[in-house]
Amino acid sequence: MYSYSDFDESFVRARVAQFSDQVGRRLDGSLTEDEFRPLRLMNGLYLQLHAYMLRVAIPYGTLNPRQMRQLALIADTWDKGYGHFTTRQNIQFNWPKLPDVPAILSALADVEMHAIQTSGNTVRNVTADHFAGAAADEIEDPRPYAELLRQWSTDHPEFQFLPRKFKIAVTGSPNDRAVTKAHDIGLRMTRNDAGEPGFEVMVGGGLGRTPMIAFTVRDSLPVADLLPYVEAVLSVYNVLGRRDNKYKARIKITVHETGRDEISRMIEERFLETRPQFGGADQALLDDIRAAFAPPAFRNAPTDGYDAFYKSDPIFRAWADTNLAQHRNAQYAIVTISVKAHGATPGDATSAQMRVMADLAEKYGHNDLRISHEQNVILPHVHKSDLPAVHAALSQAGLGTANVGLLSDIIACPGMDYCALATARSIPVAQEIALRFEELRLEHDVGPLKIKISGCINACGHHHVGHIGILGLDRAGVENYQITLGGDGTETAAIGEKTGPGFAYDEIVPAIERIIRAYLEIRENPAETFLQTYRRTGFAPFKSALYGAEGGRDAA
Repeated sequence: MYSYSDFDESFVRARVAQFSDQVGRRLDGSLTEDEFRPLRLMNGLYLQLHAYMLRVAIPYGTLNPRQMRQLALIADTWDKGYGHFTTRQNIQFNWPKLPDVPAILSALADVEMHAIQTSGNTVRNVTADHFAGAAADEIEDPRPYAELLRQWSTDHPEFQFLPRKFKIAVTGSPNDRAVTKAHDIGLRMTRNDAGEPGFEVMVGGGLGRTPMIAFTVRDSLPVADLLPYVEAVLSVYNVLGRRDNKYKARIKITVHETGRDEISRMIEERFLETRPQFGGADQALLDDIRAAFAPPAFRNAPTDGYDAFYKSDPIFRAWADTNLAQHRNAQYAIVTISVKAHGATPGDATSAQMRVMADLAEKYGHNDLRISHEQNVILPHVHKSDLPAVHAALSQAGLGTANVGLLSDIIACPGMDYCALATARSIPVAQEIALRFEELRLEHDVGPLKIKISGCINACGHHHVGHIGILGLDRAGVENYQITLGGDGTETAAIGEKTGPGFAYDEIVPAIERIIRAYLEIRENPAETFLQTYRRTGFAPFKSALYGAEGGRDAA
């Protein structure tokens, strides 16, 4: 992975010193809260429902064991012993005290981490495929490009005060595991007719109150043109984007109001101006960055022990079937560690669990850890002969749940338990759904299914692209949950369709159960997934299951 240069080190330390002074002035009353707010947001510090929340950047979801242990130390020393992994591959600490924040930022700097641009109207943490550098279907590791984008966008003088926050996602695979089509800019690696790698560039995606799927502005942009092209997109948006209405400020609205053809023309015109300005410096930097992402020294050893263990141990086999993915090296596997034990808070990991994961990465995983946008943790490089030992250690730490990609592997935002913007609870709904289907013993029969829950219209839980999406809203002071069906965050991305009137808090779990039972009745065979069934049958049978034969009821 990338290691800080002297410039990176001095830059981050200077920001820590600068913000420490700002915190001191807030504490002694020299700064009002209104004056302090933009300063703290530039450094990832939010004021949530009950306390401050610090959002720490994990660039493109990659970190090493030392960094994971430092996060555990921060959780124990300045928080309540846990952290929350987010859908932008970051980690949030929900209970820091303001006087302690400078010490936390200094501790992060000690391990080459920070909280810069995890908030504000800037380019946020660049996210990437959590299987990057390991996936069997990958054209090229996208992390060097993500790192290039990170360095270019950090404190970029032109893009520190954009009309609204800006999110970029990149994947090196034709199979999209980074939800690229729901981002302001999505980058998906492809090959042109000559077999050369390039990026499909998508612009104008986003969720929130006006969900939209990005459209393609370039089918195959040469990799050498990546930075000037992204700068062209941002330059056009920075000029056109609305600043009079924050609800209409995202680039998706700019695209809608300007028109695809016109904004494409403007991007291409601006690109002709930006391209000569780079003069090859970006490519020289990219070459240096690539060297930091060389593949690990893979071990060449037999895998017979894994094969025998897989056949003999049903608990291990169930875990292997759900939590392992194909590695580009046939002797290895990609391990997804579920941070979604039934009844647990999705994405929360205790400090003890963080240390276990760090130890496993160090002992068995070539010192590599990833955070996924689905709020799980990845060991991308584990030799198959080590998998039984890894599974045993994870199980002992409460991290051995065999549910990745299944019904209880739910994405959920913090909701009204923490967030000042939330209008309904998310965490208890996720917990109750997971516990209900564990009780019914239906999860493995149901198979692949993505449930995503947001506690407000801002859609931090990605509910719009869930196979089943749940949106919590406030209806006259009462929590009300709206359901969407058929969403998809992959290369066949789609926004889910609203089912109809919402459901009260005590009705939402039974409503989800009715949807699942309807699916089990109408699927053609056990191999047909929920999404495939929905696309085959359409909305009608699920609406009938939810609302009865008449297909509706009075609005809640």
